[in-house]
Formats: sequence, structure tokens, C-alpha cells
Amino acid sequence: MKIYGLAISAPVIKTRLVANALGLDYEFRNVNMMEGEHKTEEYKKLHPAGKVPVLEDDGFVLFESGAICRYLAQKQNSDLYPKDIKQQAVVDQWSDFAAIHIGGAVGRVLFNKVLAPKMGWEVDEKSLQCGQEFLDRFLPIVDQQLGRSTYLAGDKISLADYALLAHVDPLEAIEIDVSKYSNLQKWRDAMRARGEYQKVHKFYGEEMMAQG
Repeated sequence: MKIYGLAISAPVIKTRLVANALGLDYEFRNVNMMEGEHKTEEYKKLHPAGKVPVLEDDGFVLFESGAICRYLAQKQNSDLYPKDIKQQAVVDQWSDFAAIHIGGAVGRVLFNKVLAPKMGWEVDEKSLQCGQEFLDRFLPIVDQQLGRSTYLAGDKISLADYALLAHVDPLEAIEIDVSKYSNLQKWRDAMRARGEYQKVHKFYGEEMMAQG
């Protein structure tokens, strides 16, 4: 089993977290996007859009992190993705919320505040402001939810928690004060202490420094 990706990519981190939580033995293959590896014809045979992550499982190739995570959980018959259709729907609901509302906003801020200046690219101030406004709007929602239950989709850990963890991992890197969200901070500290996270990295900044 192989997972192709970029170490600082939230969808890649999510996929690795789930694979680690399931105890899967896989090879992580870094895709050097700075050198255009994702644009090569060879890589586009794995992902036609040249994005990450990609899973290769004994000849079966799958892209899109949500699909990969559900596939891995179902393959291992794991409760990370419940069997009950309504419980599944709640996990899907919060996984989508984390990816679309939190992940989309973090991505805007991370690109414009950290990556663009670092690489000498143009900063989109409007996109940066939009991302910050979205975080001000949506982080309180997950904070409130984590005040109601131990984990994002209920009292059992699920794929939704790994989706959220991957997307809130860079908050310090984009200068978001997590202490404003006490439930989120407590939950994130506990999730980061788990073995599946520690196998990815000690903290997100470690990956940022590794990227030079």
C-alpha cells in the first residue's frame, strides 16, 4: 500500500492519520510539487488532476481524501466509519464541514500569509481577509460541538475527528489564537498526543520547517 502526497497538505495528513489509526502498513511517497512532479504524465495516470493524496492498494488506485478514508475504514471493518446509516451521515456531515468550511478557510490564510510570501508569489489580500472572516465564523461552531460531545460526531472517535484535526493542525502557523476556543484546544491537544498523529509529525510546524 502506498500513499502519495505532500507532507504539509491537510488532505494528505488526514489520509495518513486514518491509515495510522487503522494500523495499516503503507509507504508514504512524497510528491515534489515544487518541482512539478504532480504534473508529469506518470503521476497523472494516478490522479488525472495532478493533486494529492492518492492511494495505491495492490493495484487499486483511489484519489480524494474523503473517499480514501472511507475506503480504508470500511476495508478494515472499523468503527471509525459506523455501519448505521444515520451515524454515517453524522460523520459525513462533520467531515464535510471540517473540509469545506474550516479547511477552505485555513487554506486561504495559509497560502496568503505563509506560503505565498515564502515563495515570492503574489498575496491575494481579499482571499486572506475572506479566510480569516470564515474562521471567525466557523471555528466557534466546532468549538461549541466539542463542548457537547467528546468527539466531533459524538462520543466515539470517527473519521470526522481526523478530518478536523488535519485542517486545524496549522492554526499556530497562521497565527490563530486557539486558546479562544477552549473545547477545540482541549480536543486538539488530546488528538495530537495520540500515536497516529505522532507517526505523522510531532507538530505541524515541523513539516513547515522541513519544507525549507
